[in-house]
Amino acid sequence: MSEAIDPDQTTRPVVMGILNVTPDSFSDGGRYVDTQDAIRHGRELFAQGAGIVDVGGESTRPGAQEVSEVEELRRILPVVEALAEDGVVSIDTRKERVAKIALQAGATIVNDVSATLGATAAEFGAGWVAMHAQGVPETMQQSPHYADVVEEVHSFLQDCRVKAERFGVRELYLDPGIGFGKTVDHNLALIRNLSRFLDLGTPILVGVSRKSFLARLTRLRQTAKPMEREEESLAANIWALAHGASVVRVHEVSPVIEYLRLVEAMRMARRFE
Repeated sequence: MSEAIDPDQTTRPVVMGILNVTPDSFSDGGRYVDTQDAIRHGRELFAQGAGIVDVGGESTRPGAQEVSEVEELRRILPVVEALAEDGVVSIDTRKERVAKIALQAGATIVNDVSATLGATAAEFGAGWVAMHAQGVPETMQQSPHYADVVEEVHSFLQDCRVKAERFGVRELYLDPGIGFGKTVDHNLALIRNLSRFLDLGTPILVGVSRKSFLARLTRLRQTAKPMEREEESLAANIWALAHGASVVRVHEVSPVIEYLRLVEAMRMARRFE
């Protein structure tokens, strides 16, 4: 089993590579439903520099329907077992039993869009990504509403931090949940105010990769399909990293890794001026 990554990512951001073993994810659904294809792609993500590969067997896109535990486990288990030999694997799930079996199979982080699996992560000595969402995937985008989205999400994540301490979670990441029960304006407010979450004293994870609101921001790109939104995704990830994100969850790892290498090269060059 691979060791969990260092939770102190203040100066060393981590890129989490997305591996959806699903037929219906909004961007890459169906591409990696074959187990060997999924394992191959996961190893490619590690080779490109991903610090974590996030394996998910149930789509949480807006309108997605829940799948059974049996089906979710069928999809993810052989992939988790194989990739755990190569690096840090997180399991992207809302289900306690799926999380437990994936952790037994070698995953070391629970990426939890429901923010309900902290006790499970603690039981296995695993990391916990607690994400904010308003509603559930089936209905979350129907009419999201907040009096103050930044402060409400901050309060929710603060509560998650308290729960994590009570459970004894050793490695906590907090995710404001871009696109999960939020309008375009809500998403922009959260991204613009990422630094607001730094006082939580916990690494912040941001997932904006290929999401539709990015294309809506540019007049010429509003009809771009998910696979065509990499330029917007890179720009948003650069913004997030520059404003406090410790982990970014992405479909394309290489461009973000190259950005981080460039920033490091410039930082080192300044050191010797």
